[in-house]
Parts: sequence; structure tokens; C-alpha cells
Amino acid sequence: MRAVVIRRFGGPEVLEFTEQPTPVPGTGQVRVRMAAAAVNPVDAATRSGFLTEAGIIPPRDVLGIGWDVAGIVDAMGDGVTRFATGDAVIGLRDRPSAALGTYAGFVVLDAGAIAAAPRTVSLAEAATLPLNGLTALQALDLLDVPPGATVLVTGAAGAVGGYAVALAKARGFRVVAVAGSADEALVRGVGADVFVPRGDSLADRVRAVIPGGVDAALDPALLGLEALDAVANRGRFVVFAAGAAPIPLRGIRVDHVWIRADGAALTELATLVDNGVLTQRVADTLPMAEAVKAHERLAEGGLRGRLVLTNE
Repeated sequence: MRAVVIRRFGGPEVLEFTEQPTPVPGTGQVRVRMAAAAVNPVDAATRSGFLTEAGIIPPRDVLGIGWDVAGIVDAMGDGVTRFATGDAVIGLRDRPSAALGTYAGFVVLDAGAIAAAPRTVSLAEAATLPLNGLTALQALDLLDVPPGATVLVTGAAGAVGGYAVALAKARGFRVVAVAGSADEALVRGVGADVFVPRGDSLADRVRAVIPGGVDAALDPALLGLEALDAVANRGRFVVFAAGAAPIPLRGIRVDHVWIRADGAALTELATLVDNGVLTQRVADTLPMAEAVKAHERLAEGGLRGRLVLTNE
């Protein structure tokens, strides 16, 4: 089968389009014929060597690329009863040290890491849901604040931030969203109650709207102390990258969301897609053979939505 791997760290040029043996599902596993795989910033961090330098991925001769997958169940190992061949599914590969990722013709995952794909969107759109949707959902779970609480979301126009805004609103929170001025309509459209443009003195501007500070904050934009300063004493704060945690001043509890595969939560997210609560944004689709081009475009920035590789 065709797959994209890396054997050295560097820019997009180190991505290799190769032929690999087709993986065989073991007990409790499902093989998915990949239809689409989203291109995420974590893929670039793997390719560049940043995650290895950070101690998240051990040194490997070969690394697979890609976390998200949407496709069709092709084969199953013993003990799998929830799925059948031909089912459309989505899944998450949460072991970045593996030699094969989701930029591959076939992907083998534990049955507990996949869910039925949303019925109302294409597989290319569905491929943008697992990593970013689960990250936002699991971050919200860490907040442990009651409905009605005020939650700040930085990077609200991004993939994780956009899902976080919509999911927070669905849970009954009052959402304060931070993004570029040009994205105000987009962010309000996914559920933001209050919009604060990013820029200097963010905490002061948030507190001008929310006296005393917000109850909790999710910080996908990695603003750190500036976002923490907008949180009330003994509030909650969640960070999204290794080494990005600010000092927990004023009794604020600071947690780090470490993404994990969760088929049950993916099922919940897929239902929210079908119910119109979550909206997928695909910037463009490219064939898997153009992974280098996709990573070049990712590095250029300015995307609204995810690039998606297709198995053509």
C-alpha cells in the first residue's frame, strides 16, 4: 500500500511517499481503508523533530505521519462486534511513535478508537473531527465548571478553538472568544457570546467585559500568562502544548490536555455534527501523493479550516 513516512527530520521535503506492507488487524482491531486524513500542526511538529526534542516521541528510524482518519472498514480482527466491513468510520491514531500513520492507504486501529462517521458530511469533512474535536472535548472535561460558568477560548477561529466554542456553548457555558478582528462573524456563528479581538492587554479588555475575570479558560492559541490573567482567582485553565503551562498564580488550577483516542466520545461528536452543533471546515483537499505540498501550505499559515489528504 502507499504511505507517507519520514526517515529524517526537517521541512516538508523530508516526507516520503512510499510502498509499505498492508497492515493486518489483530484481536480487537479494525482495518480502515483510508478515504481522507486531515493535515494538522502536530504532523508538522512530528516531521520537524520538535516532538522528539520535547521527549514526546522517542528516536525512531521511521515515523508515520497523520492522526485523523475517515474511511471504510475493510477487515477486522477477532472479537470485534460493533463494526462490519463496509461501515463508514472515523478514528484517531494516538501513538505518534508508530511507523505508520493515517497518511496511508490502510490504517489499523483498536476498535475502541473509532466510531461511525457522521452521516451528514463527506468523509473529507469527517476526517477533520477526531483530533481537534476530541482535544476540545477532553479539554472542556478538565475544566470541571458548572453550566452557566464563563469560559474564555483563545484561538477561537482555529480548528480546536472553533470546536471548543461550539462545545462549550452546547454545555451551557457563556463563551468569551478571542480571535482576529476579521474572524468575529465566524466565531460568533459557532456560538461565542462575547468577542474580544486578540492583541495587547488582552486580560484588561476581557475583564472590562467580565468584571472579576472569567471562571475558566482554554488556551489553544498558547497565550499563556496573558490569558491566565483574564481568569478569576481559583479559576481553571487548560493548556494545549508541552511546556506551555503558565505558573498557576492566584490559586488557578492549570491542567494540560493530553489527547487520547476515545470511540465513545467520537460517537458523541459525530452525533453533534449530524445535529448541526459542530461545523467542519475544509480549506482544501489534495491527493496523498501531494503531502509535501500540503505541508508547505500549512507552513504558510492563514488557513481557515484543515487541509485534507485523500486516497486517490
